[in-house]
Amino acid sequence: METDIAIIGGGLSGLSLARHLAQAGRDFQLFEARDRLGGRIASLQHASRDDTSIVPLGYDLGPSWFWPGQHRMERMVHELRLKKFDQYASGTALFETETGEILSNLGLASMQGAWRLQSGMRGLIDGIAQQLAPDRLHLNHALSELHQNGRLIFKEGQHCQARKIVLALPPRLAAGLSFSPQLDPAQQRALAGIATWMGGQAKFVALYDRPFWREEGLSGDALSQAGPLAEIHDASPPQVELGRDAPAALFGFVGLPPQARHGQKEDLPQAALTQLGRLFGSKAAQPITVAYQDWAQEAYTATSLDQSPASQHAAYGLPASLQNLWQGRLAFCVSELAPDTGGYLEGALAAAEHQAELLQREWIK
Repeated sequence: METDIAIIGGGLSGLSLARHLAQAGRDFQLFEARDRLGGRIASLQHASRDDTSIVPLGYDLGPSWFWPGQHRMERMVHELRLKKFDQYASGTALFETETGEILSNLGLASMQGAWRLQSGMRGLIDGIAQQLAPDRLHLNHALSELHQNGRLIFKEGQHCQARKIVLALPPRLAAGLSFSPQLDPAQQRALAGIATWMGGQAKFVALYDRPFWREEGLSGDALSQAGPLAEIHDASPPQVELGRDAPAALFGFVGLPPQARHGQKEDLPQAALTQLGRLFGSKAAQPITVAYQDWAQEAYTATSLDQSPASQHAAYGLPASLQNLWQGRLAFCVSELAPDTGGYLEGALAAAEHQAELLQREWIK
């Protein structure tokens, strides 16, 4: 297979770049290691009936929110005809102390003002993919080797020859690839030193037949020092507020560090339900279904370096040492290296927009 531009990674940044290139009439091929598109965007899917139609709902296991002022996200949502809605934040938030005492009315901050998508963020991925030719999207293509002459070799033996290679995957994953010639030590250190956005996170989602916590004046927001969930929010779709046929939901970020979670895939969901029962009553311990996603254990998201996650949002951006690699033949397109809003969905779109502009300038030359 030969192509002008090879995009490595089928997450939001890689797919968005592919969309830009398709709209500009450029030749490209996109390769994704997983058996699905989306990367760190994943959802627990559920089909709900809204009047006479079936509405796909997504309960996010990856990023859940975007915010006013993130104009690229707003534009993408509009162009894909997706429906955004306000994060539910009405009612009382709870706080669980280390000893298990439940406190309320402490004025705790919530995600009020943030937006979610009715389809879940998965709607972004599906919407973009539907606009691209299927024969340009290749799943189960994990990159093994990349050469300065543009030759790509994948783990299952597939090959591709490209004029330009764009890595749309977390920098630490890129650091583990086999480059020929090898990157110099400063470039390797730069890639390895960039924390993977969400690389240390784990999320738990529980679905219920109705939002009983709202009926009791609770917002669904909670902070906990007892765990295993450290931060909890209402994850219900907007149909719930209208009394439509759609499961309500609570979700939480697991507070245990990645190393402590290792080997607890079976135990953590039950511990999370026990905690939700303490906070929101016995009904919370009896969900319709649950989903647990540990991103630190995803081989195509995180590396061993992400087992000690950063304590705060990293200062992302493209280091000088990673610019103009292989005389411009190798480039990056990922949220961590975006020109602005790195480590957000907006950053993934910013990275794609920026790389598309650079490629357009090369094309004009």
